[in-house]
Amino acid sequence: MSELDPADPATTGARRTTTASDRAATADGPASPASRATTSGGGPSAGDTGVGTAMRDEARALIDAARAQGLTLRLLGGLGVREHCRDLALCARDYSDLDMVAPASGSRRLPAVLARFGYTEDYRVAGATGNGQLQFVRPCRHGESGRPAPHDDDHIDVFLDTFRMDHEIALGSRLHLEPYTLAPTDLLLTKLQIFKLTEKDARDIVTLLDALEVDAPPAGHDATPAGHGAPLSGHGAPADDAEAARPTIDAASLADRCADDWGLFYDVATNLQRVAEQLPGFALDPGREAHVRRGLARLVGALDDAPKNLRFKLRARIGTRVSWHDEVDDQD
Repeated sequence: MSELDPADPATTGARRTTTASDRAATADGPASPASRATTSGGGPSAGDTGVGTAMRDEARALIDAARAQGLTLRLLGGLGVREHCRDLALCARDYSDLDMVAPASGSRRLPAVLARFGYTEDYRVAGATGNGQLQFVRPCRHGESGRPAPHDDDHIDVFLDTFRMDHEIALGSRLHLEPYTLAPTDLLLTKLQIFKLTEKDARDIVTLLDALEVDAPPAGHDATPAGHGAPLSGHGAPADDAEAARPTIDAASLADRCADDWGLFYDVATNLQRVAEQLPGFALDPGREAHVRRGLARLVGALDDAPKNLRFKLRARIGTRVSWHDEVDDQD
């Protein structure tokens, strides 16, 4: 893999060298893949099979309840990734909340649906985000009988139309691609856009790349909708009938969105390199690690090959001398 000159602010390629200043800038970011988050207070980890499964099942019930009322609701975050996971030993981690996305057009009807599950709206979040995000809370019900609760309360964050964290990602027109989650392409982009990548985020990225094929159609090819190509099986063999319906990760679609936003491009490209460097710590067998590395390489190639507009090229000349992402306190 080629390297670019990190001193050149005009660089627009995806591959870059990690410098000492890069490491200093992210000193509070990536943790060792060998580490695992634990829950304070002696309670069970929300990544435990029972608790994580209970949260996943509730998310599905919420989506079904919304669908019954003619509303669209989809899961993202770590639990959205878990829906596509093939190896629970790889994707098991703590889950602190439910992250979801819905069209803004139906947002006024959501509180009544979630109230049936005991949730009430925290109106401060809608006010603080200009009605771009809603939050619903209730006392924790995710604990197991006889054991301390895994967290103080249950809460649901609902993004309306657009995922807004370190970068903004429009999702409103893409919520129909999967029945319960964002399409894998979008799930992956919401993870790769993070400025301070944590171990949990890196694990989610590896989980998606381990479970799914990265589809990078050649230029001019009529690609299927992002996240829904005709896949290979999880580790490179021809797809059988059971695999034929599995979604894929559309590298070209992901790259096209990054090609319109240098800041997003920069963080996605940086995180692809970080994950490649951290990959040995996830202890995958050689075949699975090779599969993940192929996916990473296809994503890097797609980023490099996507045509960049003039706005992108002008912003690239400024580089990291001006902030390129929003400040975010915490992400799942």
